[in-house]
Amino acid sequence: MSCFMKKFAVLIDGVARTFATGLLLFVPFMATSQVYAAQVVRVAAVHFPPYMVRPEKGEDAGLLPKLIDALNAEQDDYEFVMIPTSVPRRFRDFAEGRFDVAIFENPDWGWKDIAHETVDLGLEDAEVYVARRVEGRDQNYFDDLSDKRLALFSGYHYGFANFNTDQKYLSEHFNVTSTYSHDSNLLMVVRNRADIAPVTRSYLIDFMAHNKDEAAQLMVSERVDQIYRQYALLRPNGNIDVPHFKALLEKLRADGELETICQPLHIKVLSVSAEIGK
Repeated sequence: MSCFMKKFAVLIDGVARTFATGLLLFVPFMATSQVYAAQVVRVAAVHFPPYMVRPEKGEDAGLLPKLIDALNAEQDDYEFVMIPTSVPRRFRDFAEGRFDVAIFENPDWGWKDIAHETVDLGLEDAEVYVARRVEGRDQNYFDDLSDKRLALFSGYHYGFANFNTDQKYLSEHFNVTSTYSHDSNLLMVVRNRADIAPVTRSYLIDFMAHNKDEAAQLMVSERVDQIYRQYALLRPNGNIDVPHFKALLEKLRADGELETICQPLHIKVLSVSAEIGK
């Protein structure tokens, strides 16, 4: 019996030594894995065509998914992921830490009371006015909006309205119909249900390229509602800081990736020191 117990003790000791050795090897492996795990950076995905199209449907259409792919392909330290939100809800989500970065934004679009840090993307776009092409109608048609039926994108900040998005204010000062679709607004103009629609220039270029019949019926203003620079807004103490995000963007700019993403929609890629509208 004692011989059996001795053999059993030797067996247990061997198993214990093997387990201990394996554990010692496993712990450094786990530590190494944790050290080299990519930091997840959550990016707001807001329906803002052509920059992002219907993120809640998971279609991954627009410029933002392309930029996210480029950022992830450029390095291994961060993993950028999109978090769907909405135009009005994005402010609360940002303040509550639901995401770390809002890209293709502008500080003037309702962010003044929310703590954030800005990174100039060096991208320029604009809002232009679109009306139905009618014989005898010229650019003077866009001079006065007060007597026009306007088709607006709900939640957008327009220059003609002093960037006020309040529906009550807009209804009191203008004749407006608000939707959540540039397509709907442009078709309202084509069908004479609205006189003018302010539309993001990059989106209009894409729409007219894919809708030749409707494009032939539209007149685009030389006057712009606003020219704006695109920014990334970073949450203070978020999962990526300004210097690291700037460095990633500059690498994409230097490699020509930003130009590749933006050029098809005629979005200007500028140096971050360039003046707006130049």
